Order: sequence, then C-alpha cells, then structure tokens
Amino acid sequence: MSNTTTLGYHDASVLYATTDFSKLNWIELQWASWYLMIGNPVIATGLASFLLHEIVYFGRAIPWIIIDATPYFRKWKLQPNKIPTPGEQWACTKQVLFSHFTVELPVIWLFHPMAEFFGMSTWQVPFPAWSAIAPQVFFFFVFEDMFHYFAHQALHWGPLYKHIHKIHHQYPAPFGLAAEYAHPAEVFILGTGTILGPILYCMFRHDLHIFTVYIWITLRLFQAIDSHSGYDFPWSLQNWLPIWSGAEHHDFHHMAFVNNFSTSFRWCDRIFGTDTKYRAYRARLNAAKKAGLSPEEYARMEIKLNEEAGREGVEAEKVAENAGFGAGWSGKTKVA
Repeated sequence: MSNTTTLGYHDASVLYATTDFSKLNWIELQWASWYLMIGNPVIATGLASFLLHEIVYFGRAIPWIIIDATPYFRKWKLQPNKIPTPGEQWACTKQVLFSHFTVELPVIWLFHPMAEFFGMSTWQVPFPAWSAIAPQVFFFFVFEDMFHYFAHQALHWGPLYKHIHKIHHQYPAPFGLAAEYAHPAEVFILGTGTILGPILYCMFRHDLHIFTVYIWITLRLFQAIDSHSGYDFPWSLQNWLPIWSGAEHHDFHHMAFVNNFSTSFRWCDRIFGTDTKYRAYRARLNAAKKAGLSPEEYARMEIKLNEEAGREGVEAEKVAENAGFGAGWSGKTKVA
C-alpha cells in the first residue's frame, strides 16, 4: 500500500520532506509544485486526472472540427459525401459533456484511491524510467483492445444495442468529437477496459505510477478520437503499422454496422473472423485502383461502394436490434 496514508493527506509539504529537488527534471518539478499548491493529494490527483481528460479530449477533437470545415481535406475523407454539420457537432458536444460529468468524473476521481490501495504511486517523484513505462503502456493497449472487442460485440446484441449502443451509431460517418458520444452506460462499460488494466497491473505488480497512467490515457484518447475522425491520410498510423486499426478500419464499422469491433489493433477481428465483409470491401476498392481508373472514376466507385455498404448496414442494424443474438453479435449479416 502507498505510504501516503502514513504521511497524512492534510499537509502536502510533508510528502516531499526528504525529496532532493535538485535532482528532478522540469516535469517532475512541476508535478511536485502542483501537489504542494493544492495541498491535498486526493484533490490534486482527482483534479489533475479530470482536467487531463478534458484538455486532451477536446484539444484533440478541435483540429478535426477544423479539418471537417476545410474542403481541401475532403480527398482524404473516407465518406466524402457525409460531412458533419455544426448542429451535429454541437449536439454531440452536449452529450459528451453530459457523460463526462455524470459518469467519467466520478470514475476518474475514484480510480486513483482504488489503484493507490493496490500500490500505485501518485505524488511521488522522480518518475519511473521510460524502460518501465513503455511495456506498461503496451500492456494497457493490449488489455483494453481485447476487453473492448468482446464488450463491443456484446453491445451489438439486440437489447443492449437498442437501449444503449444505438446512440453511438447515430452517425454512420463518424467524426472526432463522436468518439465518446454514447449512452452513459456504454461510457461506463467500455471505459472499464481503460482503467481495469492499470488496476489489475497494480494488484499483481505494485510498481505503477499515475504518470504512466496519464500517458496511457492521453494515447488512448488520441486513438479513440483519431479512429472516429473519418479521415485516412497517407501519414496515418495504420498506413505505417499494419496491425493498427485507425480510422480506415473503424469507419467501416460505423458505415456497415458489422465487422471491426476492436479499438487499437486488427488482430482480434482477424482471429475471430469479424472482418470478412471489411476485407471484401477493401479488395474491391484495391481492384478499382489497379484497374487504372481516373481519380474522378475512382471517387464515384468509392461512393457507390460506400452507399452499398451503408444500405446493408441499415438492414444489419435492424436485424441486430430486433432479433437478439443475430448479425450484430457475430459480426456477420444475412443481407450481404
């Protein structure tokens, strides 16, 4: 258990009584200054955690709003004929803020006392070495991806889809802000995969620092927002790292309703066969490229295939919503 209990929470200066500040780097000094300024480590950690989430989420989403409003970028839009309107962006923002303050704020605030109970450090400096941080963050990515894959499939089961997950599928062409546009229950269910990895790690290893968790949360938010952006740039990570999902992978899920249930990586969908329609769709697009079509002809072909996938998606959604364990659960559809 963390030694903050023995030192006491009411006088933060006691926490750093034996700390040699001359050996700390700039970030570590700012970290200690924050805890000294707030005075109470519980409040300092809870406030920092929530502010980090809000700043990173909206800070990463705003550039995508600007990109959506700039016609120049349409050539990289995965569904170029579906651009979110300002009204949709604002409605999405209100729902996201509602979930952030009613669901995520309490969870974020309660996470660190629980994790600290199992050995997580919060106010302590210096930070762990990068050689320790990197494998921990990788573990969290792998754990969350697997958790999300199975939880996401479950949310496509009739009753759960109809009453919970349907909200997130309101936009068949997603945009950055819509990453956390969801029913509060879904925010809690899928968010569990994000915080459960660090908690389990603390339970067994007892050597995690919340600074590492902040790195993980930042990267996870970037991943979630970027995968909902609706854009596939030549420099997008999925074009450099084949196992990465990215927007090109997840956009198909929103468009066609079926397939591609994972978040960060493609391997669960490949292993369990829930990417067959997606791979067939990509094969047709690749064949069109190799056929030597002009840019205009290829664009028309892409829109045609998107519309076809969208129509099938509407039918697949009806099947999943009304037939219980049907198309949505297996990732396949009878209307292919």
